[in-house]
Amino acid sequence: MADEMVIKAQRFINEEFVPRNVGIAAVKEDGRTSWDLMYALTRCLQYEIGVAPLSDNFGPTTLSALGALHPRLNATTVGSERLCRIVQAALYCKGYDGGGIDGKWSTRVSTSVTNLKTDMGVEAVYPGDDLTPKVLKALLTMDPYVTVNGGTDRVRAVQRWLNGRYVDRADFFVVPCDGHHSRGVARSMLLAVQYELGMADGVANGVFGPGTRAGLKQKVLTTGAQGTWVRLLTAALILNQRAAEFTESFGPQLHAELRTFQDFCRLPVTGNGDFQTWASLLVSYGDQERRGTACDGVTKITPAIADTLKAAGIRYVGRYLTNPSATGLAEKAIQPGELATIASAGLNCFPIYQTYGRDEKSFSHIQGKAAGLAACNAASDHGFKDGTRIFFAVDFDAYDYQVTDHVIPHFQGIRDAMSLYRGRYQVGIYGPRNVCSRVGAAGLSSASFVCDMSSNFSGNYGYSLPADWAYDQISTITIGSGAGGIEIDNNVASGRDTGQNSFYPAARPVPDVWLSAQHTVALSMDLNTYMQSDGWAESDLTHLYSHSEAMQIVLDCDPAITDAASTHHMRKALIQTSLYWEMRHIDKIKDKLGDEGVITYHTRFQGPFVPRDASTGIGQIQGVTGILAWNHAVDNGRVTGPRYSSSDSDLFAMWQRLRGDNEFACRMIALVHLWGAAGKPGDAFTEKPMRPAALNYTEYEIYEILRRYQGPINSEASTEAQKRMPLYHLFERYNSLSR
Repeated sequence: MADEMVIKAQRFINEEFVPRNVGIAAVKEDGRTSWDLMYALTRCLQYEIGVAPLSDNFGPTTLSALGALHPRLNATTVGSERLCRIVQAALYCKGYDGGGIDGKWSTRVSTSVTNLKTDMGVEAVYPGDDLTPKVLKALLTMDPYVTVNGGTDRVRAVQRWLNGRYVDRADFFVVPCDGHHSRGVARSMLLAVQYELGMADGVANGVFGPGTRAGLKQKVLTTGAQGTWVRLLTAALILNQRAAEFTESFGPQLHAELRTFQDFCRLPVTGNGDFQTWASLLVSYGDQERRGTACDGVTKITPAIADTLKAAGIRYVGRYLTNPSATGLAEKAIQPGELATIASAGLNCFPIYQTYGRDEKSFSHIQGKAAGLAACNAASDHGFKDGTRIFFAVDFDAYDYQVTDHVIPHFQGIRDAMSLYRGRYQVGIYGPRNVCSRVGAAGLSSASFVCDMSSNFSGNYGYSLPADWAYDQISTITIGSGAGGIEIDNNVASGRDTGQNSFYPAARPVPDVWLSAQHTVALSMDLNTYMQSDGWAESDLTHLYSHSEAMQIVLDCDPAITDAASTHHMRKALIQTSLYWEMRHIDKIKDKLGDEGVITYHTRFQGPFVPRDASTGIGQIQGVTGILAWNHAVDNGRVTGPRYSSSDSDLFAMWQRLRGDNEFACRMIALVHLWGAAGKPGDAFTEKPMRPAALNYTEYEIYEILRRYQGPINSEASTEAQKRMPLYHLFERYNSLSR
């Protein structure tokens, strides 16, 4: 809802400062407080006190200049009417009475400033109605100073205490008092610890460094302790969502709460405020000298390495189901025979699925479906048994809105895809604390593998360890030597997930065979379910082929598809996916008119609006594409036969075969894929050559082949290829069952 006084504040900026052309942009007059509005007011303040150049950041220069000119703003010292109006506008934007934005520091303004400082917890440090530089800096942020959105009074009490005790220290600034733990509050806690350790301003930096660690090792608190250190310990517990009382007295209740927290984090359960407990309370990775009983890594586990892991106390080994790259980290994915080595050594393996996933673009509902199916296929091929939990990676610093807009839909897609596996595997998540907690709270994962050593991730800094954590990744270490040496990520295990110690025989990378009749009904149902989830009805009035009709053609052509795949050393699913997808997209009117136009051009009339070529047949391949792919195959010994020229007669001959011969069209899909892998030589959109077709294509290579079949990169083909990936994995699932 629009606030009339916020509109007046916005209008004040636009009318008073924007026309001066000093670097203050107009703000939207919508009555809503925003960062853009606070940045504009910050620039207005800088202009008024002579700071240049203007900046959105209220940094040291602004703070110093403000302190020199106005160490205490009040009715007597404000001086400039315009400066007063800036303060009044800021008060309204923060939800306080600004007295009308009239340039008069009235009793209403004084009362609001007093209330603001009380809400912040700094009223004892800055008594009265004076507005000090640090308080004004805080006023020009979006930070709330009352509980909002489910914030708790307990957390707010900690926030107000921190402000009141440390606000006068050089590098401590007012933190929000909204009842929520956050990155800023977490840093303020570290500063508070450093101040209490005796660090001077400029030395205390909010970083959990050697000095802080050494100091905390000397601050072991036990029952009966009193004072500020107990207050800090209980504050840290409260910020970690523990049921501690905010107190200066170490009594039985605190002892019990510490034991509960230590047990939850799998720390030694002492009930004391020892170093490892402090570390786990203050930073996501805790004490990095801890040795966990789990690890993960990108190196094959050999018998020698397995011995090293066992000697180091490792019980659970995380390994990757697939490797998105054909060239990098050659041993990232589980290698042939590796699971047998792990099992024979008495170790357990938990599987991780990760492609690239380094930004939000890698996460969507459709990509989640592809990930779920790909992971299930890979887990099955490796021999993981029913009930295995697969940890799907979110390996980037996802902000909360990105979790909402991208990660949650992605895991909904994973859920939908894995339901097609009839609940054979469980879903876990690897990622920052907030991401894991939110996905778990949405019911989309059953356990978390937390990337806590990425301590600066916004999703870790200021968030508690998820309640469902299974593995806590806290450091990277190297253990062993020689053939037994290995670099691993050191993980603490909670026991919530234990991986697997026995496996089915792994699938061999053998060529595909004909689809088994016992699987065709299930395949058809799963394909139709997926297409319907993407908005495709079983049939409609616009497209030529219904699902059933397209599926029947795929089955009718299975001998030709199988032969082409075997001949060219590729997976049948590449051919089946392109064939099925193109058939479902053939438009009854547009594509029919295209075909009739080409026939007209080559048999009756060649005019400016009559097409010489068009996509045709069940594979929707243009004549020129067919010629280029065919000639490439001839030149490379893939097929035998004459080359085609670019003449009208050869073009039309190829086009007619693509249109009228379904078996030939299926074989040509395979040749178009080979041509695409070679970079489409001769095409208007040549691309970088890929690895030749192989039975062990990576996820990225599969995506690239499907994308190149449809069109150039950064076109509609890129988006559509994401939608085809789940189809590929569905076909691959049933092909593998038939092998």
